[in-house]
Amino acid sequence: MPESSDRLFAQPLAAVPDFVFNEDVVRVFPDMIKRSVPGYPAIVENLGVLAARFAQPHTCLYDLGASLGAVTQALRRHVRAPGCEVIAMDNSPAMAQRCGEYLRAQDSMFQELLPVQVVEADILAVEFQPASVVALNFTLQFIAPDQRLGLLTRIRQALVPGGALLLSEKLRFEDAQAHELLNELHLDFKRANGYSELEIAQKRSAIEHVMKPDSFEQHRERLLAAGFSKVVPWFQCLNFASMIALP
Repeated sequence: MPESSDRLFAQPLAAVPDFVFNEDVVRVFPDMIKRSVPGYPAIVENLGVLAARFAQPHTCLYDLGASLGAVTQALRRHVRAPGCEVIAMDNSPAMAQRCGEYLRAQDSMFQELLPVQVVEADILAVEFQPASVVALNFTLQFIAPDQRLGLLTRIRQALVPGGALLLSEKLRFEDAQAHELLNELHLDFKRANGYSELEIAQKRSAIEHVMKPDSFEQHRERLLAAGFSKVVPWFQCLNFASMIALP
């Protein structure tokens, strides 16, 4: 499926609306994420590798906030535990529809992949089935802060022994100098990938009210409060990181 270049914020906007995962974003999302999130391809592919270690037979593997299904595709490529099914869930109708198209294309290219369901749903409202792997890949940061603990607690309750939550997030930092440095380096990353100062500024305005990053310390404390026993960071590139939370 052809990708479109992300030019959503290339022209001056009289008023910058809050960022939403609509048809316009879906159309350019692969280009947007690649040019905006340092380390994204490495995170996605290695989530499949990590999932293969934690997947337990006859359980569900959840990709929550699946967007176009990149993590789901990685899970299906790597996990071989018998009787597993991937559930790719997103509350954006446009994302869920396109995700299904991408996964059908994957089915046409590979054999013996895990079965998959694409579900359009609010992850705050669903009842999770017994799961051995739950991926929250840059999703929790879009959940209201006061609802994050409740979601993580429900995920922990759904995880079977030997399973894991795989959580990736943009981080903020308690140390002001470290936060400023890594933020500036992230902006340099965007500039190096062709975004103009106008695009950077307008995208920041669009997303600042809908994406609320936490520090690693906040993530760790919340995960422990949700019932997880250990939180292990395994990847960081600039101010983007991924961690494993164990039951």
